[in-house]
Amino acid sequence: MYLCDKTGTMIEKYTPIVEHQMYSFYSNLKQREQRLYAALEALKLGHGGKKYITGLFNIHQKTLKRAIDELTRPELFAPLPVDKQRRSGSGRKKKHSIIPIVKPNFTH
Repeated sequence: MYLCDKTGTMIEKYTPIVEHQMYSFYSNLKQREQRLYAALEALKLGHGGKKYITGLFNIHQKTLKRAIDELTRPELFAPLPVDKQRRSGSGRKKKHSIIPIVKPNFTH
């Protein structure tokens, strides 16, 4: 299979061995590093690279777009706290904050 870069030049898809090595490396990274690695690979490939990389790493297009924005426009994103993977307030919400407490109303 071939992809086209921005100039219209045909580039060959990675070999299955290289794809396996890339996926092995990708799966050993932290979540943010995975996004940024996928974005770098997609940018390297040019036109058609985003679709190829989202399929290879099984990630959503919006995730890849955000990672590309993080790389190309870092001023839009607050820096990560030291020794943290996520910014404050991100990640899964606490159970008690999303499920309202139901108080039984027993009257006789």
